[in-house]
Amino acid sequence: MGVAGTGKTTVGRKLAEALNGTFLDADDFHPPENVAKMRAGVPLDDTDRAPWLDALAEALQSPVKAPVVLACSALKEVYRERLLAAAPDLILVFLDGDPVLIRERMEERTDHFMPTTLLESQLQTLEVPENALRLDIAEPEDVLVARILAHI
Repeated sequence: MGVAGTGKTTVGRKLAEALNGTFLDADDFHPPENVAKMRAGVPLDDTDRAPWLDALAEALQSPVKAPVVLACSALKEVYRERLLAAAPDLILVFLDGDPVLIRERMEERTDHFMPTTLLESQLQTLEVPENALRLDIAEPEDVLVARILAHI
């Protein structure tokens, strides 16, 4: 979990591969209306996120090759609680970093609907989790994956 640009998808894919599991990207579960709003630079609110969270919870309960690695912003505690209700064994990993580095990474992306203009709204929405493994995204991706594997 973490704001846009922290490497959730990249780290999540590598972690799922290391675990021989299933990778799910929460971005793939947004309804088209949400993607259009974000693409237009409009932040999502809790009403926008509710059906998205429901779809994620359903995906976490669906039969797939375990373990499942979900890359998801999960910015608020209530969002994380919704996911944990669906998957009580969920282990939270918080990818955190310097906003300047995050912005630089977002600016380098050319294939994502999330504009850098929404980073500030994500940082303001973020409720830092108390019950998560917190990792610094300045570390190399392989180091982050190794730290997660050691933790789990």
